[in-house]
Amino acid sequence: MGIIAWIILGLIAGFIASKIVNKSGQGVMMDIVLGIVGALVGGFLMSIIGGAGITGFNIWSILVAIFGAIVVLWIYHAVAGRRTVG
Repeated sequence: MGIIAWIILGLIAGFIASKIVNKSGQGVMMDIVLGIVGALVGGFLMSIIGGAGITGFNIWSILVAIFGAIVVLWIYHAVAGRRTVG
């Protein structure tokens, strides 16, 4: 997959995951980064459980990236939430 495809996949996945987790986007750049990191995390987690990871620019890859981005967002909010309390 080319860099443009990764950026587009990252934007889509990051935006959707942000809407699912906290009902608002994180901003375009953060959504892209979140989606790309989410794609890597999702692909890694899928390989652990025996599934296919990112297979190209298709619906399955977007779903895997969204799953990974949701995991990344949950971890981010858990860590950031702990810092502000106290």
